[in-house]
Amino acid sequence: MRHCDTIRLTPAELPAAADSLLSVLGDTPSAHGRMQMAYVCRCAADALDVIYVLSQGANQPYKVWRVRPDNNALPSLANKLPLLGWYEREMADLYGLRFDGHPEPHPLVLHEGMPRDPAPLAHRFDVQAAALDFTPQPPTVPQVLGPDIQRLPFGPVRADIVESAQFLFFYIGEGILHYHPRLFYKHRAMESRFEGQTLRAGAVLAERVSGIDSVAHALAYAQAVEGAMGWRAPPRARYLRVILAELERLYNHLHYLGHLAKTTTLKVAEAEGHLLEERVKQINARLTGSRFLRGLITPGGLRRDLDISGLDKALDAITADIDSYLLRLENTRSHLDRLMTTGTLPRQVAFDQGATGPIERASDLDRDLRRDHPYANYEKVRFSVPVQQAGDAHARSLVRMEEIHESLAIIRQTIGRTKPGEVLRFEPMEEPDPQGEGLGWVEATRGGLLYAVHLSADRSRLSRVKIKDPSFSNWRVFPFTVEDSNMMDYAINEASFGLSIAGADR
Repeated sequence: MRHCDTIRLTPAELPAAADSLLSVLGDTPSAHGRMQMAYVCRCAADALDVIYVLSQGANQPYKVWRVRPDNNALPSLANKLPLLGWYEREMADLYGLRFDGHPEPHPLVLHEGMPRDPAPLAHRFDVQAAALDFTPQPPTVPQVLGPDIQRLPFGPVRADIVESAQFLFFYIGEGILHYHPRLFYKHRAMESRFEGQTLRAGAVLAERVSGIDSVAHALAYAQAVEGAMGWRAPPRARYLRVILAELERLYNHLHYLGHLAKTTTLKVAEAEGHLLEERVKQINARLTGSRFLRGLITPGGLRRDLDISGLDKALDAITADIDSYLLRLENTRSHLDRLMTTGTLPRQVAFDQGATGPIERASDLDRDLRRDHPYANYEKVRFSVPVQQAGDAHARSLVRMEEIHESLAIIRQTIGRTKPGEVLRFEPMEEPDPQGEGLGWVEATRGGLLYAVHLSADRSRLSRVKIKDPSFSNWRVFPFTVEDSNMMDYAINEASFGLSIAGADR
């Protein structure tokens, strides 16, 4: 796989490899090397391989373990590398694999009561012919017993304009004893939808996996394809990709702050945050024709050129208002009082459970793919990576506030460096990957986003695409901040994570 060091392991060698990874990391969470994701890929002779992707450190190639299951089973690594727990359960639900010794051998994507044989994404599974006789059953949760304990199932249909999910609370008074999120009510099997698509059509599909991260998904996908094909986008296209990515970060962070203000009952601050978000989206629309910056990024560069001559002036018109808004938020005592010490995520838990993006950086994990594994033209611009130590809702908001300033600075630098030139190129600039496989990554608004692509034998179509969305990682982490908290702070805590259910459900 392009950009990766690949080794093949047997199932028996897998636990020792995990132990070796842990011994290299040591007892203190490293800012880098750790497992990133695991997924199933159909390979030669119609067999299944499980592919584990690891990061080895800043500016180091990713590492890949390829393992062929033995009789459809592998040893679970979830007790050694907890963040793999959800990936193993996902593979068990969708591909019918078995992970022996898994600490939580319960359904994740397929809810209790959903038929699991044949597995939905197993080879030759016929959705039309399958009899999905689904009888809903309650989720599998630990026993929480006591005469004063109350049980509250909240969702999947909730008030306001929110995505479908159910949250199960066990609580006494205001204190939350146990919290169980149940996602995947609208799982769309997006990864399977890529199979058989052309490389250009895949970019259109990628930017619709999660509408609020259209640029990030399209960019990670395009870079994965470019790695597999040996392509390299022209310099102008790489600079324009940086601008598009930071404009997406800007409007997302402003939306986040407006929504967070809503949960602390600051109605004016909510309205102003969403107004500033709208103004950035209007800049997007004037620049690209799309408020969500869609229809531009494709493997090889951009579909068309952009006129950025008025972009700096448009940003100047909004920057003072953004600065004033952020300053007033940080000087509103009632707002800070609700954020400080709410939903604290310890550094070790953030590392072990796979937190990413502003969530991990608010818990003193200094990682950012733009700096540590530069892509597009991020190595050509100067910026700081904001890090906080408290790990609470306030720290998470501070990281995003500081990132807004950095995004504005990155865009302005990039405008000054962008020279005329072509924006689309298909000629190989390096040797294509022999297996037609590539890995692409982006530091999306919510954290590290990875795409692994596997091309058909003639390299004209996609045979497998795997998506590691940051919200899939952060939803796994979130419950660790809810238990032992209180019901009155729950909405604030959830808003402070800025989670996307569509990104997790894929």
